[in-house]
Amino acid sequence: MTKRITVAVTGEVQASAEKVYAILADYRQHHPLILPGAYFTDLTVEEGGLGAGTIFQAEMNVFGSRRTFRMCVAEPEPGRVLTETDLETDLLTTFTVTPVEANHCRVTIATEWQQPPGFGGWLQGLTMPAFMRRIYQAELHQLDEYARAQG
Repeated sequence: MTKRITVAVTGEVQASAEKVYAILADYRQHHPLILPGAYFTDLTVEEGGLGAGTIFQAEMNVFGSRRTFRMCVAEPEPGRVLTETDLETDLLTTFTVTPVEANHCRVTIATEWQQPPGFGGWLQGLTMPAFMRRIYQAELHQLDEYARAQG
């Protein structure tokens, strides 16, 4: 029996929620600059580029092998919640931006997917959550630094 796996990391960003959301939603100019280079090797926009309707490909290094994800962006709550859905699998990543103060917000990056069956799925369930938490912590750190540098 397979199960859903969810990985979520929350971090503080010293910038307004509006500015942070704008960075996340801009896949042509800003979003690629917050992706940790140790894990993400490329982000190519196929359609759109700003928020809902954007389709992009992201290449990642995952445990020494290259994986490509083709994602579609939606905005279930524009200005607050942005999602990326893998067009090949059921993987869903959600960015939630919550204002705290005028120039301070909280960002949660969460990904969920169906664990594949068998030994490979069991191994994925053991290894991927910690790996993804490390990626998301690095991404939130880069987002904080980038948002601050944007003035």
